[in-house]
Amino acid sequence: MTPAVPVPRSLLALPAEVGDLMDHTPESAYAHLRDTHPAWFVTPPGDGTISIMRWPMTEGQVIYRDQWWMLLQDPVVFPDGRHGRYLRMLAPQPEPGVAVLPLLGNDVVLIEHFRHATRAWHWEIPRGGGTTGLADKDNVAKELKEELGAEPRELIELGAVHPDTGILAQAASLYAARIDEVGTADRAEGIRRTRAFTFTEAERMAGNGLITDAFTIAALFRARQAGLAT
Repeated sequence: MTPAVPVPRSLLALPAEVGDLMDHTPESAYAHLRDTHPAWFVTPPGDGTISIMRWPMTEGQVIYRDQWWMLLQDPVVFPDGRHGRYLRMLAPQPEPGVAVLPLLGNDVVLIEHFRHATRAWHWEIPRGGGTTGLADKDNVAKELKEELGAEPRELIELGAVHPDTGILAQAASLYAARIDEVGTADRAEGIRRTRAFTFTEAERMAGNGLITDAFTIAALFRARQAGLAT
């Protein structure tokens, strides 16, 4: 468990949306979120939880916000009584992100994707953030089209997954999709190539560290448990 460290004010790139409030400070934006989205600040009952301190004791901050993410700094009380600050990221839109394991016959299709955060190439499945106004399955179809040029013939729900409980608040919805062909990958998104692997090959890659993407590993596991592996 690593408490958050102070974030330089230079990271305040965009003001938060704070409704009709005139004071667009990080603190007033945070107070507005607590008023309008109370479920984001709930502390479950029972011992051992990390609770969020309430105003007027102290107030948190909206460190950054754009159309995709919000970075909050919460004032917290640890189970041993210590006070501190914790960072967490939330998505402003209510629709969850999605990730989908493409099934082409008996094979799984992976994309080799360059990721800015790690500055490295990763074998992974198509995925994307929540899209306002789109249901999960429509969002899955959109991601398959954008990243693989593929159309889903059948979608199978594989449940939800939290990819990083240390910083990310929202879960993403996992799916498998049966497809009949792979089209053109979106190279503008940093996709170098696509490739079909047997299920066993993909699982072996996850086991030996050639696949490190959490969504892909979780989808392979869930698909195996659901009897989709052949």
